[in-house]
Amino acid sequence: MAGRRAGVADLRGPGFLNPDPTELKTALTREARALGFDCIGITAPGTIEAAGQHFLEFIAAGSHGDMDWLAAQPERRVDPRGLWSDVRSVIMLGVNYGPDSDPLAILKQRTRAAISVYAQGDDYHDLIKKRLKALARWLIATAPSDVKVFVDTAAVMEKPLAQAAHLGWQGKHTNLVSREFGSWLFLGAIYTTLDLPRDTAEIDHCGSCRACLDICPTAAFPAPYKLDARRCISYLTIENKGPIPHEFRKSIGNRIYGCDDCLAACPWNKFAQEGREAKLAARDELRAPGLAELARLDDAAFRALFTKSPVKRIGRDRFLRNVLIAIGNSGEVALAEEARRLLADASPLVRGAAVWALGQLVAREEFAAMKSAAASNEHDDSVREEWQAAS
Repeated sequence: MAGRRAGVADLRGPGFLNPDPTELKTALTREARALGFDCIGITAPGTIEAAGQHFLEFIAAGSHGDMDWLAAQPERRVDPRGLWSDVRSVIMLGVNYGPDSDPLAILKQRTRAAISVYAQGDDYHDLIKKRLKALARWLIATAPSDVKVFVDTAAVMEKPLAQAAHLGWQGKHTNLVSREFGSWLFLGAIYTTLDLPRDTAEIDHCGSCRACLDICPTAAFPAPYKLDARRCISYLTIENKGPIPHEFRKSIGNRIYGCDDCLAACPWNKFAQEGREAKLAARDELRAPGLAELARLDDAAFRALFTKSPVKRIGRDRFLRNVLIAIGNSGEVALAEEARRLLADASPLVRGAAVWALGQLVAREEFAAMKSAAASNEHDDSVREEWQAAS
């Protein structure tokens, strides 16, 4: 412990109120790594002007879908000073969550569910925010200042700021890529009133590679470095609150929460390392859960299974919608019984997805008989539309 705090002691004494910036940055880096951060970099608040313009174009094109919070007060997002006028330095930090196996292998197991790597362990927001607060307390004690901490919960453009701070670069899939950690970094930010030495921005190392673009099942990238979230499986299975559009259902396969395809396809992952934080590691029960078991979850069982998991935030109904799409794509006729049972679910969202799943799995004659029986009992317009569309 004494070794960990040496950085504080070195900076105290007569020069405590005005520590040497270079020494302060060195001590800050040492403290960040002691707290469990895998990388750290510092940039100025005015370094992401180009990214801000790209963001405004993204919003103007409607590519954010129903994520209305992205379009709200864009001036707070495109420049850190729009969120906090006093900020003078932005400290960007990363935690590696590299998987211990190929994230794409589960896609071949059609009766099992694919959950995005980042959601197979505890919610990263909680873990990283605690570390950010601890580092911020250290910084205030070492060099009195004002700070604000953020981890994916405010109007902060983490990825462009991370590139400006030399943590990595935004690849053609718009996600951050690190030469050391590949695609697998959780990001957090500390805004401070201190003037700290800046790192140089990382350059783009994508070259002519198109692996992340070509693997996308739903063609969510209209061009390199441009994402249409409305076509992205992560958006469709997480942010989208209504029925999943018919044109994307087959392409979703067995992905029930998020999608790792573009991340996993990146050649820079050959340098990636397995994450060292146990709380972020995949839980055994979430690595490849059976679709049949997931389809039987009531609200209490859903909450219990996904305690401390980001999956819990979409709720049981949206979750079962996704499970039923995967059941419909499974090709496993035995799973039709799970969909048939859910035709009586209280949620129209679940019932509608069950209709689609049955339309993929049962014989035409049997489905027609089911439709005839359901016609007089179904009172929700969206579910009736599902029956009609599946005929």
